[in-house]
Amino acid sequence: MPIYEGQTVAEAVNKGLSALSITKEEAVVEVIEEAKKGFLGMGKKNARVSVEPSVAEEISEAVTETVAEVTETAPELELVEEEVIPAEEVQVETVSTDFVKVASAQPLVDLEDEEALKELALYLTNITNELNAPALVKMKREDGLILFQLDTQKQGILIGKHGKMLNALQYLAQVFIHRVAKNKLSVVVNVGDYRQKRQAILERLADRTAEKVKRTGRPVFLEPMPAFERKQIHFSLSKDPAVQTHSEGDEPYRYLVVEPAKRY
Repeated sequence: MPIYEGQTVAEAVNKGLSALSITKEEAVVEVIEEAKKGFLGMGKKNARVSVEPSVAEEISEAVTETVAEVTETAPELELVEEEVIPAEEVQVETVSTDFVKVASAQPLVDLEDEEALKELALYLTNITNELNAPALVKMKREDGLILFQLDTQKQGILIGKHGKMLNALQYLAQVFIHRVAKNKLSVVVNVGDYRQKRQAILERLADRTAEKVKRTGRPVFLEPMPAFERKQIHFSLSKDPAVQTHSEGDEPYRYLVVEPAKRY
């Protein structure tokens, strides 16, 4: 936990923000010790604070809102909820043919893994074009995940404020692959090194949350986040016998609960 000192709390916080190159809105600040003036120069102490990047990525705002940001820019995209239309009824028209160019009129259902992943790559390519941030979509398998890397000159557009647009693309990609693939596949969409930086934040969040649970003996409820991010925290804390984790709620509002491990 990084600690910063200053003659006042504000000065200590500013030092931390400057060192991390973030704003106060993007930080989690904890005052460890207030400054003490002392008496006649004796007993004077600086303020000490902890400053860390916040994991709050505004994911708690509905994913439907983030998807709206995509569809407002590209109105021809039609997203249909999985619960509404059975897989066997999903035709190419479910996703606009302006986005998914298919040579044949065959429905995009029950595709083998590689074919489904190729269709997803094309789908993401078309979306980025419509967003005026054309990207070269590269697929690779990494640590058991299927990663779609979007290489673009306009990373800011595809990442969005606090990663909001990237989470929308992630949601769209997962809905699409569930709809067209015969097998259940999990994919991750990344732009630049955003996911790597995010993973580092999640690891710090996991450690900080576990310490809080052990200190207070009470459960901590984290903000809603994508499934693969919850899995990262699940995995990180699975090594700590003092805590246990589980997810609650429904997508896209599903969240993680970290609580003291039950003793039998």
